[in-house]
Amino acid sequence: MTLSKTKSSFYRRLYVAHLVSRGIASIPDVMAVTGMPRRTAQDTLGALGELDIVCEFEKGEGARHNIGAYVLRDWGPIDPDWVAARAELLRQALGYPPLEATLTR
Repeated sequence: MTLSKTKSSFYRRLYVAHLVSRGIASIPDVMAVTGMPRRTAQDTLGALGELDIVCEFEKGEGARHNIGAYVLRDWGPIDPDWVAARAELLRQALGYPPLEATLTR
């Protein structure tokens, strides 16, 4: 199944928001579990606001530079239960590796 650019972008944003809500909340973590390039992960996290999903970066206490994690503050109009129930379908549609396989490395 080939996704349109619009649909793949929407699915990617939903899936990344889901990952952040599960604690996979840094650029390197998102890259590791999805295989996304750094720029795509950064752009996707930055674009969550276009869906009215409030996701903010929190710098770690005492951390230097930009070390920290993203925190999902508000899902906006998106139903997080709907996304969680379909996260596996979203992952498959996007061609990302199984989450469990990437977390056991």
